[in-house]
Amino acid sequence: MAKTKLTKNGQELAEALTDVLNDVTGAAPLKGRSIDVPDVVDVRAIRQSVGMSQQAFADTFGLKVASVRNWEQGRTEPEGPAKVLLTIISRRPNEALEALYVR
Repeated sequence: MAKTKLTKNGQELAEALTDVLNDVTGAAPLKGRSIDVPDVVDVRAIRQSVGMSQQAFADTFGLKVASVRNWEQGRTEPEGPAKVLLTIISRRPNEALEALYVR
């Protein structure tokens, strides 16, 4: 996948995801925040809520379409950064999309 220049919002989202990942792995705990990433995410429901095909969803969010299919069919479950990203998309779909689009 080609590297894309991030918008200001996209850069802020990327930095926030890095902060969350560092917190989850114990590398650098977040200060004064409580992170709530669910144990299970419904990938199909999240994808459908943004009105995308599996391929479009994977392309838009930098995921492998095979992973999206496997998650939706229950063969595997998203882990780590993928689960965090999916949680963000499920809770703030418009902001997640806006953060990725270059103006």
